[in-house]
Amino acid sequence: MRSKKQNNKALVVKVKEAPYAAVEEILEKKLEDIATVLSASGGRKSKLYEEVMTMVEKGLFKIALRRSNYVKSAAATFLGISRNTFTDKMAKLGINCEKIK
Repeated sequence: MRSKKQNNKALVVKVKEAPYAAVEEILEKKLEDIATVLSASGGRKSKLYEEVMTMVEKGLFKIALRRSNYVKSAAATFLGISRNTFTDKMAKLGINCEKIK
């Protein structure tokens, strides 16, 4: 009986992990394309990591704002960060609520 419960738990863990694995695979494929486009540094030091992370963060903030009906505190909660951090990063990323509606 005990081994059946353990098998069920293992199955539940695999099912929960499956969407994450699928998302990671999709992201990796897209990031490969993005890296190809952005890696042409023209002899200068690469800023690939910084550029991609800024794009991802900016995209997440825009998604959070749209899903929260442009309420910053709700958008911050959606991302799992404080409202102050959200507002500070919004300014750093140059995101203005009026621009993205």
